[in-house]
Amino acid sequence: MPVSEGRTNSELVKRLLLENYGYAPDLIYEIRGNHRKVYAYKPCQLKISDTGRRGVYFGRIESDGIRLTIEGAFLVGPKATKNVVELDDEKARRYLAGESVEIEEKELYGWVLLKWRSYYLGSAKAKNGRLLNYVPKERRLKLD
Repeated sequence: MPVSEGRTNSELVKRLLLENYGYAPDLIYEIRGNHRKVYAYKPCQLKISDTGRRGVYFGRIESDGIRLTIEGAFLVGPKATKNVVELDDEKARRYLAGESVEIEEKELYGWVLLKWRSYYLGSAKAKNGRLLNYVPKERRLKLD
């Protein structure tokens, strides 16, 4: 990827993070593939063979913003200044099991970070007083 394209990708991701969450970690961001997946990493001076696959899966560019993975939420959440929704124990449990949950903030709309106690659980889409679930099936809790 040309340097200018990489810089543009990083700038786009940082802009979306600042607009939506009020904070963007100082990382390098790459947007890859048709699904517009975002990978994030820090530069490293260690000499290793370059596989072309740097970074952790951080999120995805959506038509209406950026949806963060669980890992992305952990990196952004502690310093986010907006669009953070705190869940109680029961709602966090249900959300992590794959359910969409009701929230008090009926006017909230768009991508939000979910926080339970001191943990960030990922992101969800707030719409009409609900948090639409985006926890991948393979990462969901199994409830009895």
